[in-house]
Amino acid sequence: MGEAQGKIRRGYVRPLDLKHGRVDMTHGSGGRAMVQLISELFARHLGNDYLGQGNDGAVLPAPTFDGKPGRLVMSTDCHVVSPLFFPGGDIGCLSVHGTVNDVAVMGAKPLYLAAGFILEEGFALADLARIVESMAGAAKEAGVPVVTGDTKVVERGKGDGIFITTTGVGVLPDGLDLGGSLARPGDVILVSGSLGDHGVAIMSKRENLSFDAPIESDTAALNGLIDAMLATGAGLRCLRDPTRGGLAATLNEIATQSGVGMMLHEQAIPVKPVVAAACEFLGLDPLYVANEGKLIAICAGADVERLLAAMRAHPLGRGTVRIGEVIADDHHFVQMTTAFGGKRIVDWLAGDQLPRIC
Repeated sequence: MGEAQGKIRRGYVRPLDLKHGRVDMTHGSGGRAMVQLISELFARHLGNDYLGQGNDGAVLPAPTFDGKPGRLVMSTDCHVVSPLFFPGGDIGCLSVHGTVNDVAVMGAKPLYLAAGFILEEGFALADLARIVESMAGAAKEAGVPVVTGDTKVVERGKGDGIFITTTGVGVLPDGLDLGGSLARPGDVILVSGSLGDHGVAIMSKRENLSFDAPIESDTAALNGLIDAMLATGAGLRCLRDPTRGGLAATLNEIATQSGVGMMLHEQAIPVKPVVAAACEFLGLDPLYVANEGKLIAICAGADVERLLAAMRAHPLGRGTVRIGEVIADDHHFVQMTTAFGGKRIVDWLAGDQLPRIC
């Protein structure tokens, strides 16, 4: 993106037709049309001092955390969601939120994003503009600028409109370590709100379903909520955003990494009635449905109340509840006490309930 911005432009070029225009192969050719697309659309909405350097890469200041040197955290994610626009969001804001959250759940402060776009010939420029504007708004709200990127165009029929890859870089202070291998028996499992909203919003749009109450994606950047959690000094072991595979897959992964078991309580797990009804209709289990604006926190039992208070004081954590405990279990099973007083295993998902939800 930066390299193309730096090219010398000669001659008159008609402004992009963002209302009726379409992506064509010249927009990925490295020539004048590509420079125009980048300068009139991407740079216009995503522009900042780093992106404006106009080079093959962005030169960034040395990362610090509260004025002290820290360790780098880096994450990358590809976004192929279908449909591109869904209740509560679109592929643009989702591509920002997903990567910001992957960096933030490590305990790091997200600093910068890189973005790669694969566009299909014929894709509407109006839709592209809408997506880029959404990305820009999400990046501004999260306080994490897009500092470099790349654009490629593929022939008609060899893509699916648009795919976006984002890479995030953040800084982690010395002395703070969060990870899936750190859960211990006696720890408490919290979730920051209702489950399944994103996946069901995608599915309802995909299948043209309507329900009595609207179902919207929960997509959001969680770095502000995580800052508030870290400020409590609570004994956090692990943070995760339960995206693909939902709560069940995420907890199975942590249980395996830590060599422990989990005991969940079905009646404590928050699922909106409309989402539960939609899942029943679609044959889905909300425990396995993706979320894009919720997090799982595993915390030392002694610190859970102050962590709960801090999370519930934040707009994105008002629905935080305690849903279970970490237990000793040589088999590393995730189990759940049911509403009928029994127990069942919450196993790994055998396949993919909902493809292309992020």
